[in-house]
Amino acid sequence: MARVRNRMATVGVDALVLSVGADLPYLTGYRAMPLERLTALVVTRESPPVLIVPVLEAPRVTPRPRVFVVETWLETQDPVSLMAAALGDSRRVAVGDTMWARFVVELLALRPDLELARSAEVMSPLRAVKDPMEIEALRRAGAAADRVGRALQRGEIPLVGRTEAEVSSELGARLRSEGHERVNFAIVAAGENAASPHHHPGERIIEPGEVVLCDFGGTMDGYCSDITRCVFTGEPPAEFRELYSLLLDAQQAAVASVRPGVTCESIDRVARDIITAGGHGPHFIHRTGHGIGMEEHEDPYIVEGNSEPLVVGHAFSIEPGIYVPGRWGARLEDIVVVGPEGVEPLNRIDHELVTVES
Repeated sequence: MARVRNRMATVGVDALVLSVGADLPYLTGYRAMPLERLTALVVTRESPPVLIVPVLEAPRVTPRPRVFVVETWLETQDPVSLMAAALGDSRRVAVGDTMWARFVVELLALRPDLELARSAEVMSPLRAVKDPMEIEALRRAGAAADRVGRALQRGEIPLVGRTEAEVSSELGARLRSEGHERVNFAIVAAGENAASPHHHPGERIIEPGEVVLCDFGGTMDGYCSDITRCVFTGEPPAEFRELYSLLLDAQQAAVASVRPGVTCESIDRVARDIITAGGHGPHFIHRTGHGIGMEEHEDPYIVEGNSEPLVVGHAFSIEPGIYVPGRWGARLEDIVVVGPEGVEPLNRIDHELVTVES
């Protein structure tokens, strides 16, 4: 909380208001349910932070009196007026990026004098730099995802003859069996569907002789995993092997370029330049990576235009992809952490194109 208040002073924010989303549990340990009932943490420069919660949700809050005080409200009360009162004479207020718009509109009706800003101004730089305990949590989550990925590469997860949805379900079940409390996604895209980066696995039957792209991750001890590997059900054609070899070169070069002081966009450029030189520039249609922590996607983003320099503790994905519409696609993803001397990859299973027979 002291770091938050220091950051508020630096960016000229009088108060911070957080609701649903990861910022709230980051500061309080409490994750609000996405209800129509308002939950809000109000942090001002000097007064004790106030966590405003519906009285029926209060039993879920672990009291932390040295960090915040709890103020409950009944169904017949107006919680927005409580939030407005907790702001005191604050004028410039940073509101949670994922706070429901209805509560912001109602707050402005009560306090038209407020100047609003995004909570990201305060919270994103703090959450983006992980401390040793957070990094260890990411290591554990990454190792658990690796164990699922290794089972995929060994052929222990049957593919041919099953639907994408069935394989997706098994990937999720294996993540949970490895200690994840929640599965955030389990993309399974076969053949031509692999050309869609966020393909939703459906009833498409996986056949012999095609690529199967698997991108999966979840939440373990409050922190996220995220990994992508491709396998081929049989012998890949030479053209696909060439495509994948180009992708592997780009991904590994981008990983190797990570160190303190280099910019986020320069990492993106390393991967993109290699893929472009190989003739697939138009087929790399997304950023190279995203930060990861309590959320699967958070700062820093590894994309052209982000000139932020990397610092020790930044954690993010490196996941270039090549997608040829109507034919096939491939993506290769690891989570990495910036260390004092360079990069620490958190995913260590085989990066080569693995073939499976079943």
